[in-house]
Amino acid sequence: MWKVQAFDNSIILFSLLCRVQDDVEGETGFKNTVDRAQMPEPSSKKAGKTINIDERAKSLKAEVLRRVFSEDYEKLKKIMIFDPIGKNIRQWSKIFLVACLVSVFVDPLFFYFPTISTEEVCIDNGSRTLQTTLTVIRTLADAFYVIQILVRFRTAYIAPSSRVFGRGEFVIDPSKIATRYLHRGFWLDLIAALPLPQVLIWVVIPNLNFSEFGIRNNILQILILLQYLPRVFLVFPLTSKIVEATGVVTEKAWTGAAYNLLVFMLASHVSGACWYLLSVDRQEACWRSACSLEKPHCEQGFFDCRWIEDLHRVNWFKSSNVSNICDPNNTFYPFGIYADAASNNVIGSPFFKKYFYCLWWGLQNLTSLGQNLSTST
Repeated sequence: MWKVQAFDNSIILFSLLCRVQDDVEGETGFKNTVDRAQMPEPSSKKAGKTINIDERAKSLKAEVLRRVFSEDYEKLKKIMIFDPIGKNIRQWSKIFLVACLVSVFVDPLFFYFPTISTEEVCIDNGSRTLQTTLTVIRTLADAFYVIQILVRFRTAYIAPSSRVFGRGEFVIDPSKIATRYLHRGFWLDLIAALPLPQVLIWVVIPNLNFSEFGIRNNILQILILLQYLPRVFLVFPLTSKIVEATGVVTEKAWTGAAYNLLVFMLASHVSGACWYLLSVDRQEACWRSACSLEKPHCEQGFFDCRWIEDLHRVNWFKSSNVSNICDPNNTFYPFGIYADAASNNVIGSPFFKKYFYCLWWGLQNLTSLGQNLSTST
């Protein structure tokens, strides 16, 4: 039975090849007719041949399009459906790749919000200017993720059952495209597009009833990292899609080298930001350990800068020795790899100083270069 079916399929394939060969020979014949038409002939006869050639070319193009698409190709002109290998999708993929890299660069900057005040021995949430700037940039990056969701709802796909010799039929039915996208990739794109850091910074943290910084620090770290992983994951299939369509990510050699260097610097940027946030958390953990020794005069909320004018906090701070106890050179609390951030006052420096110091720390630890060198902020 399967031999008969295979024989029938062979006959169908042979007939299709013959038909394509006839079209090619016909097209070649028309080219020869054009060459012969270059000889001096009456204008009316020449115009008639030109019209016939144009009509034949249009019919040949329509025949090829009917072989590629399962539905009528003319429907693409009426509904907004994108060709997955078309020029518009290729350009949008490159633009969206840049937006993804910007977003994965901006997200770790939220870790630099907490700032240590060494004089007052407290932790502040950071400057409003920095929070506003990062919020605006992050919101613009989120807009590209929303556009990507809309584009994918209107991007055709190749039917798996029609793949023959690496090429299949395009499905341009919007309902089928939406159903397939909802089962493949939609929820990941939706999680990546959510404005979690903005809501956390401007809504959640200011309205928390407790004032202990460690809990707020953990919430900030966990939520940003949970959304950061899907955003990083989306970069890899997007890059593979661009390479599959064009052969390379970038068309020029120097842009490709710059892209690879940017990815490496991005890894150093992320590791440095995490190191900074954990350094702040280690300093605050040392204060809490020292505070437990001075109870009942000390409370955990005293290390929030919003409490520095509290009367009980002022009286405790005058008699407390917490600043000397939580010095990294002291053996009271093990700072570990975060000792440099406390001893060099990185956690209490302005934004650009602490950012570039943490970036340097990430670079030297990823490259194993300069680990025996001590630098200042």
